[in-house]
Amino acid sequence: MPRARLGRFTKPMSKVFSYPKSEKLKNKKTIDLLFSEGKSVSKYPLKLIYAQTAPFFNTQIEAGVTVPKRNFKSAVTRNRIKRLLREAYRINKQEVFNNTEGRFAFLFLYLGKEVPTFKQVEKGMKVVLQRFFEAEITQNRKK
Repeated sequence: MPRARLGRFTKPMSKVFSYPKSEKLKNKKTIDLLFSEGKSVSKYPLKLIYAQTAPFFNTQIEAGVTVPKRNFKSAVTRNRIKRLLREAYRINKQEVFNNTEGRFAFLFLYLGKEVPTFKQVEKGMKVVLQRFFEAEITQNRKK
């Protein structure tokens, strides 16, 4: 794989596993749409709320993560769990990008009450994304 030299560090040229700013869920209207009209799939300790968005957005999928303050009072702990969620999504997102049509907004919620390991988060992420994919296939067949 070709690499770009940046001083003494090297960085892969491939953008397959990137999570650029344009894919991050930031729009308040889109977040409100998720909570009002969104559908959900879950696999403990994760829940995915998703909704189809307008076609004028420039990215196929916008994703965000959230961890409840009620369960984790410490911001350091919440931020750690959010980093784990974003990393698990970044590694597994190509499955969704390659197998879906349309534009979606995702919001990943962490439901657990204890700090997870990356292995637990990644396992849950794979199952949740698979369930989303299966739900979309059945939805498209009904149309």
